[in-house]
Amino acid sequence: MASVNKVILVGNLGRDPEVRYLPSGDPVATLSVATTENWTDRSSGQRQELTEWHRVVFFGKTAEVAAQYLKKGSAVYVEGSIRTRKWTDQSGQERYSTEIRGDRMQMLGGRNGGGSAPMDDDGYGAPQGGGRMRNDAPPAQSAPPAAPRRMEPKPAAKFDDMDDDIPF
Repeated sequence: MASVNKVILVGNLGRDPEVRYLPSGDPVATLSVATTENWTDRSSGQRQELTEWHRVVFFGKTAEVAAQYLKKGSAVYVEGSIRTRKWTDQSGQERYSTEIRGDRMQMLGGRNGGGSAPMDDDGYGAPQGGGRMRNDAPPAQSAPPAAPRRMEPKPAAKFDDMDDDIPF
């Protein structure tokens, strides 16, 4: 049976991205993204809020873009997968860290929020408009979508209207 390891986050940065470079010279950006869940407690009727913090790591051109344009408080859309790393600390104890390996990122919001075209891990913007492709992020909607318009079919062309000059 196939399995899926897919994460989608929409949240805000809790601090500026941290950038470091691998020995190969490739950039790595680490982001701290907060997502907040709101609900009403059934027993008390009071509004509840839970904020979850996620460590997101980007590599390559996407890491450079994140470091350059994202700041503390920036809204961001992230796609990626969950990874768990294991290492030994200074006291010899084995430690684990679970993080999101970001494959795609889209800055959300207006000019101050850093809105832009979707960015994949190769650093290329995804096509806008048209159909949805692998690199397209779902569009951010501020208003509910309008009802689809009914398209009337165009009448078929009559053969009498065809030009007799065929180019081949």
